[in-house]
Amino acid sequence: MREARYEDLSDVIKINKEVLPENYPAFYFELHLKNFGRAFLVAEINGKVVGYIMCRVEYDTLYTNPNRVGKRGHIISIAVLPYAQGKGIGTELMTRALESMKKYYGAEEYYLEVRVSNEVALRLYKKLGFSVVKVLPGYYLDGEDAYLMARPA
Repeated sequence: MREARYEDLSDVIKINKEVLPENYPAFYFELHLKNFGRAFLVAEINGKVVGYIMCRVEYDTLYTNPNRVGKRGHIISIAVLPYAQGKGIGTELMTRALESMKKYYGAEEYYLEVRVSNEVALRLYKKLGFSVVKVLPGYYLDGEDAYLMARPA
């Protein structure tokens, strides 16, 4: 587990395309690595990148305290290659990214969007203290709803 480097981006993009239905252009990954590199992490097995998490920190009204404006850590994308799943890599990526967003960028809360049908991810996020804030109807390109989940830092 380590911070991503520019030379990791091709592997990260391949993992994104293989594992997730939502894909981003290369410049989007580059932008987040440049601006929030301390919270853009990769997981390796035997020197091969097998997973990543990409985050950013925004300044807006807090979901966990709507009467306050503050820094929200946004988990944008997390993925682990199928053969590496079930080994705790996703949990470790999340835990380290949350720590980095707080330590290096001053995050006061964390949030993410997740497909309502993604039971594996929902279990992980609930285990890490996230709660559903609201449903985002038709959030994904295929029309599926998302849960917006958040937790304090």
